[in-house]
Amino acid sequence: MPDQTRIAADRRTEFGKGAARRVRRADKVPAVLYGHGTPPLHLSLPGHDTMMALKQSNAVLTLEVDQEEHLALVKDVQRDPIRRFIEHVDMVIIRQGEKVEVDVPVHLEGEAAPETVVSMDYSELTVETDATSIPESFTVSVEGMEAGTQVLAGQVELPTGVELVTDAEALVVNVTQAMSEEALEAELAEAEAEVGIEQDESESDVLTPEAGDGAPLDADAAPSADSNDQS
Repeated sequence: MPDQTRIAADRRTEFGKGAARRVRRADKVPAVLYGHGTPPLHLSLPGHDTMMALKQSNAVLTLEVDQEEHLALVKDVQRDPIRRFIEHVDMVIIRQGEKVEVDVPVHLEGEAAPETVVSMDYSELTVETDATSIPESFTVSVEGMEAGTQVLAGQVELPTGVELVTDAEALVVNVTQAMSEEALEAELAEAEAEVGIEQDESESDVLTPEAGDGAPLDADAAPSADSNDQS
């Protein structure tokens, strides 16, 4: 389960884009805490501590605000699309023993059989679990798997007390046969041949002379020497 990091937070009394920029310039992160019917609590979090806590998914934080403690689950993190710094954090209040629905990443381990390709259709599974016992990840071993092997969501081993929300028939891992070098070369040759045919056709269209565009005159149309002598 994620560690419960303790973070000292400050209340925010100014709102809007300008206020948020001032918070970030002070090396802090704007945040909001809500849930359980309480009014939203607007906070600023210490930048470095928050960045470190959010390195893991579904981070659970113990927030110290005005000498009060709030247990919070991070629900959404907004980042700058270019520089990737944290712009804003949404958190929800949680209680001991409460069930929450979260997305947990799936990690693969091991190596499948030779000449196979392993692909993942689902990199995360949605589960319902105790708010204070959220798994960091689920592990699927692909060791020795042959081509044609599939792992469905319902086949992923979950810890006790964790219930799957994702469709149990959803395909998580698919092992297929790798394309041989000969088959790859044949496919490339076929593609090149098709491109070559298209180029030949286009070149023939360009090189075909149009009437009046410098095409050589027919022999019948060319003036004869006799006609020149008679004139």
